[in-house]
Amino acid sequence: MKEMDSMAVAERAMAQIRKGAFLTVKAAENLNTMTIGWATLGFVWQKPVMMVAVRESRHTFGIIEKAADFTVSVPAGGMEDELSFCGTKSGREFDKFRQCKLAVVPGRSVASPVIDVPGIHFECRIVYKTPMVSGGLDEKYRGRVYPEGDYHTLYFGEIESCYEISR
Repeated sequence: MKEMDSMAVAERAMAQIRKGAFLTVKAAENLNTMTIGWATLGFVWQKPVMMVAVRESRHTFGIIEKAADFTVSVPAGGMEDELSFCGTKSGREFDKFRQCKLAVVPGRSVASPVIDVPGIHFECRIVYKTPMVSGGLDEKYRGRVYPEGDYHTLYFGEIESCYEISR
């Protein structure tokens, strides 16, 4: 495991996140992972922060609402089938970890684990969350991205740890 500067790997991580990454959240005994294709990395409140977006309709939403943190595992590649499954199937109906043979390892600085795959891993402590409201979004995006009005809640996580797992 190699410690990394989250901002130094931001461009490489974001290139893969656009293709898919795993957002994993644990609260009490509830654990789920889902595929994300949207996120932001940057500095907010003078801290390195990752922002992820989760719709209320997602199984992960009920867990992240009770969680103090989340992780994002950005696979180095070759996980298209697992990313597709975790992005199209609900944790309400499937055990995604068993179905996709995804192992987890404990987070180093947060309660949520990371997916045990080669790639870049971000461990984030939730420092702010806010639901999106339609009036705050440019109308060009409303109909195209939210035709059913199912807006995301935005979760800002201070990056507590960033590292790469390689094999």
